Amino acid sequence: MLEIIATTVEDAKRIAACGAGRIELIRDLSQGGLTPEHGLIKEVVENVKIPVNVMIRPHANSFVYTSAELKAMKEDILTAGQLKANGVVFGVLDENNEICEKSLVKLLEACAGLAVTFHRAIDELADPVKGIKVLAKYPQITTVLTSGGKGNILDNLTTIKDMLENAAKIRVLVGGGLTFENIERVMAETGAPEFHFGTAIRDNSSTFGEINEKKLTALVKLMSRMKR
Repeated sequence: MLEIIATTVEDAKRIAACGAGRIELIRDLSQGGLTPEHGLIKEVVENVKIPVNVMIRPHANSFVYTSAELKAMKEDILTAGQLKANGVVFGVLDENNEICEKSLVKLLEACAGLAVTFHRAIDELADPVKGIKVLAKYPQITTVLTSGGKGNILDNLTTIKDMLENAAKIRVLVGGGLTFENIERVMAETGAPEFHFGTAIRDNSSTFGEINEKKLTALVKLMSRMKR
């Protein structure tokens, strides 16, 4: 599975046309991704036939949320479901930089019928392997997006493998620092089932660049060849 970040309807159309398997829909890529507008969700879902997972993140200040913010996030999750999104993407931590299970349970209450990805908030933990063991307790969580912790993804390959071994039924989606130069090594050394790209397939590898269809098509072909 190859998941690509989209911020516009045109992004989504290009991603689908180039053969990627899933879209993560966000706004403000330069801030790591925030909740997209409801109108954008509707238009993207209606214009592509591949699954669309919607970021649920009200701000980029932290992954610690107030009760009011959690309430708003629940409303956004419900709306994403009503608009026929495939799933939602979020992460919640506490003041000690651990997974906030209390907040997690509240958000999962709104996720009926949706795939749930816990995003790279897990990379803020001192021990991401411990974190994925916590998440594995919750059947609704289908995927965890991770680069294996902080720093260069190539320095975290052992951690990613340990996360895979402790993920139970959760699918580990590797992303955050993937490039054309390192993807073959990451695929070969981790054996992960899913991969997530953002800026690497955009013009100038920029958060403000357009999706480069030649780059994305080449990536799809490369990953297909690696899987054989």
